[in-house]
Amino acid sequence: MAALEGKVFVNGKLVGFHKDIHKLTKDLIGKRRAGKMDQQVNIAFHEDNLELYVNTDSGRVQRPLVVVESGKPRVTKEIVKQVKDGKLGWNDLVNQGLIEYLDAEEEENAHVALREEDIEPKTTHLEINPMGIFSIISSMVPFLEHNLSGRTLHGAKMFKQALGLSAINYNLRTDTESYLLYYPQRELVRTKTLDYLHTDQRPMIQNLVVAIMPYLGFNTMDSIVLNRGAVERGMGRAAYFRNYESEETRYPGGQIDKFEIPAEDAVGHLGEEPYKKLGADGLAELETYVTDKDVIIGKTSPPRFLEEITEFGVIQEKRREASVFPRKGKYGHVDRIVFTEGMSGARIAKVKVRSCMIPEPGDKYASKHGQKGVIGAIVPEEDMPFTESGIKPDLILNPHAIPSRMTIGHMLEMLTGKSAAISGKFIDGTPFNEDPIEDSKKVLEKYGFRADGKEAFYDGRTGKKIEGEIFVGVIAYRRLFHMVSHKLQARSRGPVQILTRQPTEGKEKEGGLRFGEMEGETLVGHGAAMLLQEKFIDDSDKVTELVCENCGIIAVNDQIRKKRFCPMCESAAVYPVQMSYGFKLLLDELKALGIYPKMRLADKA
Repeated sequence: MAALEGKVFVNGKLVGFHKDIHKLTKDLIGKRRAGKMDQQVNIAFHEDNLELYVNTDSGRVQRPLVVVESGKPRVTKEIVKQVKDGKLGWNDLVNQGLIEYLDAEEEENAHVALREEDIEPKTTHLEINPMGIFSIISSMVPFLEHNLSGRTLHGAKMFKQALGLSAINYNLRTDTESYLLYYPQRELVRTKTLDYLHTDQRPMIQNLVVAIMPYLGFNTMDSIVLNRGAVERGMGRAAYFRNYESEETRYPGGQIDKFEIPAEDAVGHLGEEPYKKLGADGLAELETYVTDKDVIIGKTSPPRFLEEITEFGVIQEKRREASVFPRKGKYGHVDRIVFTEGMSGARIAKVKVRSCMIPEPGDKYASKHGQKGVIGAIVPEEDMPFTESGIKPDLILNPHAIPSRMTIGHMLEMLTGKSAAISGKFIDGTPFNEDPIEDSKKVLEKYGFRADGKEAFYDGRTGKKIEGEIFVGVIAYRRLFHMVSHKLQARSRGPVQILTRQPTEGKEKEGGLRFGEMEGETLVGHGAAMLLQEKFIDDSDKVTELVCENCGIIAVNDQIRKKRFCPMCESAAVYPVQMSYGFKLLLDELKALGIYPKMRLADKA
């Protein structure tokens, strides 16, 4: 190959040019492998524009790979034996250039083989273990290589949403929000990553008996059906903790907020009822049940303006109500109260409210394979289908969830989980390193089950045998923090915005669900004119305004003088017109811009 000149960059800066850029690249990599250069340095050559990037800066994520030269890995069987015998360590392999660390940029031009038999003439590196191609979270999914990649990503994302034992000192912590699964379990089908990360110390799953079958339409699409008996025995039960805090703020004039039960003469006093749960110190009593109508931190603030002097010349301070309530719909028991001090020396009160979250229709469950779904029904135990031996599934999954998603790993985990539950032995489902499926099949046959995991089921309501065999097994399921009770939002009439007179937005403000432009377009497309009128006008900001017949602008309705007239021509020929208040607002804004919007009145046909 003819010598080609190229640019050399060090940590992104151009440092110069080299006459033979290919030779320089080869020499630098050779020096690194010979131990004459730091092992953390990365050399990335871009063939298309003849640029060599040498990276030595911190913050680069690197991963180790076995070096392949002339179609053979440099880590031979003899070297593996020496490692097993303890004659060689990891650092020895790195220093001798048998294993090297690649960052994202150098890896871009590497040709990496998954296994030794995959090595081709152009291969530059070999994976130490095929599992190395996955992230930490992804490699916690058993039988991962049997799934569609998109589903695995879904499953990995939901690891972060699972309820479990998030911290051993959860009862001392004052996180704004936290969850605790009451009876978390260890996985029966495990991966080596779970052991490396010691997830058993922070478990987040429960092993459920799952049957794949329809159930009266309650598990249509992605819904699932739960066994009420299992729920009553504690399956999926969790606690939700919400922390509320308030501070006794100090003001410049020496005034201060106070934790107390507000006196009756306080400005904005709420009446007796909301303060019933408070103790003498102004904080809710431990283990009392509170709703969003109960004060949990009683507090008063000094008046905003100077005090009034009474007739006797005494300055009387009228304090303002400034209490803290739980958030809407988040009822529960007062779990813990903490008093502490802020940076300024002011007292801070923290009240933790605990809610018991029992699974209910609408709550979300997911397996590790991205098979997520909400509870469609919780069926009485006596109505659940059962096997010949009387086993009733804890969860029923719809058969349509499997073929289109191609989550074969889900089915393999069910099968191997079944054999693990029967034999009492954990099964390794580490991607590319799993225990043979045939072993699990032999265990099932040994204990009198079918090797394919299918069983005959009987209808719990009629007792008749269900036609066809049903695939049933044991699999790790996670309850996610998406609770229907926290998302529930409804409104009939309620508060409106001052400016537009349209309903407020947001659950906390008792807001409505926005019927937006796109929803309106669908009604236009359907020709549903009356529904469009109802949604955009009647249910929103309907108003009747007087309009002048001559000028076409909004007229004045002087209720004191009992007079209706046009402010421009003072004509009394004004007529009521129904419109959206938002439209009236638009007319006002146009007038403010110097534009004269004129409405033409016509008789209703």
